[in-house]
Amino acid sequence: MTIPNTTRLFLIIASILGAAGVALGAYASHGLSGWASSQQIEYFQLAVTYQLFHAITLLVVCVLSLFISNRFLLISKIAFVLGICFFSGSLYLYVLTGTKTVAAITPIGGLLLIIAWLLLLVSLFKDKNIKSSD
Repeated sequence: MTIPNTTRLFLIIASILGAAGVALGAYASHGLSGWASSQQIEYFQLAVTYQLFHAITLLVVCVLSLFISNRFLLISKIAFVLGICFFSGSLYLYVLTGTKTVAAITPIGGLLLIIAWLLLLVSLFKDKNIKSSD
């Protein structure tokens, strides 16, 4: 089976996001307790949870893209990556730097994740290869 270059790229990105999520989760459990408040640790762990969950989702969407090919699915993958970076990344930066202004980006990341899920839904409805079996 030949995997398209864009799908291969997103599989690599999803793998990196997954590995980084595990590493950051370990840091949240072992490294933050020495200096961070319980609220900061909670924010960091929320970022890790969203990152890991959506990295796995991105992997699934990549596998799905081997069977479905439309622009909505491609844009969905892009939105998942950007959503993870904006949502989780802004929370990591907020906790690690204490800069509250960076937390303003978090809702944009959440919105991008919602859009990614909705684009996934649209791609399923738009694809002509998916047929109902009634």
